[in-house]
Amino acid sequence: MTFIAMNRFQVAIGSEATFEDVWASRDSQLRAVPGFVAFHLLRGPAREDHVLYASHTVWRSRTDFEAWTASDAFRAAHRGAGERKPLYLGHPQFEGFEAIQTITAD
Repeated sequence: MTFIAMNRFQVAIGSEATFEDVWASRDSQLRAVPGFVAFHLLRGPAREDHVLYASHTVWRSRTDFEAWTASDAFRAAHRGAGERKPLYLGHPQFEGFEAIQTITAD
């Protein structure tokens, strides 16, 4: 069963380019992780004080995702994350979903 892991970020107005650069330049380690399928960084609507972003990873299973979060690769990919807190309003919000229906193009 496919598992989707999402983190939502409220990025302070004026910090969008820096936030996007951090993601574009980081060594995510994901391609080498068993069970990893895809990653997307999504930019959402702008509000008065922030722009909503979401990181979206697709995994073969919840078990594969959980193994990633316990791995050395995960720790390496998230090293220094605390230094980027001034870019956000509040903490990132994690949401995990198991896919119960999938429709694909032919």
